[in-house]
Amino acid sequence: MRAKVRSLAPTMTRSVHAVAQAVASDPAACAKLTVTALAERTGTSEATVVRTARLLGYPGYKDLRLALAALAAQQESGAAPAVTADIAVDDPIAEVVAKLAAEERQTLADTAAGLDHAQLAAAVSALATARRIDIYGVGASHLVAQDLAQKLLRIGLIAHAHGDPHLAVTNAVLLRPGDAAVAITHSGSTGDVVDPLRTAFEHGATTVALTGRPGSPVTHYADLVLATSAPRETELRPAAMSSRTSQLLVVDCLFVGIAQQTYETAAPALAASYEALAPRHRATAPSGKRTPRQESP
Repeated sequence: MRAKVRSLAPTMTRSVHAVAQAVASDPAACAKLTVTALAERTGTSEATVVRTARLLGYPGYKDLRLALAALAAQQESGAAPAVTADIAVDDPIAEVVAKLAAEERQTLADTAAGLDHAQLAAAVSALATARRIDIYGVGASHLVAQDLAQKLLRIGLIAHAHGDPHLAVTNAVLLRPGDAAVAITHSGSTGDVVDPLRTAFEHGATTVALTGRPGSPVTHYADLVLATSAPRETELRPAAMSSRTSQLLVVDCLFVGIAQQTYETAAPALAASYEALAPRHRATAPSGKRTPRQESP
């Protein structure tokens, strides 16, 4: 919860941030409060409390209270707390590994807890039935876009990842109802990703935004929003690194869901791709001693 509030803080108003900070700081106490009581405790309004719950990824305040109660129970059970310590330049490598592993685990847990299952299911259905799928992302998010595209291609779907913003827009112009477009951007405000998604939206394609900032510009042109979580950015770990972990989890959820929905065609397609690649990747053990390569005369 703390990680989610931290990642969403830049998009929050002062009153929403007050409510979010309260529930993150003391989930056990807030889980016992009615919407009116929490509004009084934070000096805000009931509407602000409900708005905060939705910003955090819950349909309403009742759902947020249930999540807070579960979090409080987990804390009382003695579960290991999240480790979010900064990595210092003089940290030994063993400590770097431990800190990164702890943050990766927490990032995955936060993303899974905050993922809207209804939005995810709708995105799975839209992509599984799309005539064509365009995927937009730049920088580290383009690597995630490529991962999603190659996964979908291997189960027989027509999918393309666009890292060139001009190519992305010119392809988006050709999308129509029955097509789908996915924008991947942690900040939600990367123009080179927002622009093609807006174009796809305006041409009738079903649009999906995978972002760490619900309410950011990219979501204005998204029919469906899949929210991710990420540890805060540090000097030695920029947002591009930390956000990629949560994005890849959502990509895997999408892929498995689509493969389930299209199993009759997906399974043979996967089998065929494995069979085609197997001879190329089969290594043979060397026989005898290693000999130096002979230079050509």
